Amino acid sequence: MRHFGHIAPEARQRLFHREPCEFTADSPARLLAAALGATLYSPATRPRLADDILRQAGNGVVSMVLCLEDSIGDADVVAGEENLVRQFADLDSRADAEPPLLFIRVRTPEQIPDLVRRLGPSVRLLSGFVLPKFTGERGLPFLEALTAAEAEAGHRLFAMPVLESPELLYRESRVETLEGIFRAVDKYRDRVLALRLGVTDFCSSYGLRRAPDMTAYDVQVVASVIADVVNMLGRADGTGFTVTGPVWEYFRLSERMFKPQLRQSPFLEMQAVELRAKLLEHAMDGLLREISLDQANGLLGKTCIHPSHVLPVHTLSVVSHEEYSDAQDILRPERGGGGVLRSAYTNKMNEVKPHRAWAERTLLRAEVFGVAREDVNFVELLAAGIPD
Repeated sequence: MRHFGHIAPEARQRLFHREPCEFTADSPARLLAAALGATLYSPATRPRLADDILRQAGNGVVSMVLCLEDSIGDADVVAGEENLVRQFADLDSRADAEPPLLFIRVRTPEQIPDLVRRLGPSVRLLSGFVLPKFTGERGLPFLEALTAAEAEAGHRLFAMPVLESPELLYRESRVETLEGIFRAVDKYRDRVLALRLGVTDFCSSYGLRRAPDMTAYDVQVVASVIADVVNMLGRADGTGFTVTGPVWEYFRLSERMFKPQLRQSPFLEMQAVELRAKLLEHAMDGLLREISLDQANGLLGKTCIHPSHVLPVHTLSVVSHEEYSDAQDILRPERGGGGVLRSAYTNKMNEVKPHRAWAERTLLRAEVFGVAREDVNFVELLAAGIPD
């Protein structure tokens, strides 16, 4: 699989200075963590789930979570498990099927070995489990169960803990909770692919819900948690983990209070006024703004609940030609001693030692999402990636 693999090869050649790389579920964990992109959630109870998965893969989705937790009712869990077993067997029987990275969101540790056994040979299509309401104390049984199930199945399985518990939100318990989470995920570092943020649960603790005109970063009690999670769990010194962005809840806008957050000029230049209107109608300007703020705050990838959110996440994850040029200059072997240099675009200072970690992360993102050509902007990438 590859990002933007759903568009024609000649279109990719026209859009990309460096095309996104190909990868598989067996690729190195560091590459897969960066490549998750827009992780699309789907209830595990959907009756044609196998067909849905393949259709979304054909539209550019590279990672999905099949949810047995909050997206279904308590009374539907057994039926959801049975449906997953059937749908995985269906996928496994299709010789030409190329599903995305698949994860199951469970409720209890006991579900992990039970599902792995019940999946049988089709477990080869499973990349891992999403672990809800993760803290150091509650998370360890999940990680222990996953490790045991992996050994029994003889198949690599990753964990993606969701950080969403009230203990993490409340100021008086936040640092202790973060320290406990770090100890747990550090002990099982090889099994933890990424950490996911459950911002909807954070808002729930205070009876809040951000409007489509607002981003998670406008809700200060939420923004403070994101900052502390990145501070303690997302460091670039080798101790950190990939932290993914929070879910965007909206997919159609009924009323707008504030001005749109998308400038007109990039769309006018591309003769894409209708595309801008469609994005505004579906609240995508707020989503695009939040994705940009995710990246500025150290997050990579995003939880998604609607297929229309996938392309914006992937489009804004593409590395610009200017970013790529700066990163390459900073990491040249002859720059090992440090120093300051003017960027090739002659519009900024590149300071080699302070910008090195940024440059390394940028080149990893360039590998999985590609580098746009110098004259290609996000509008053209968006327009090219929309399914016919």
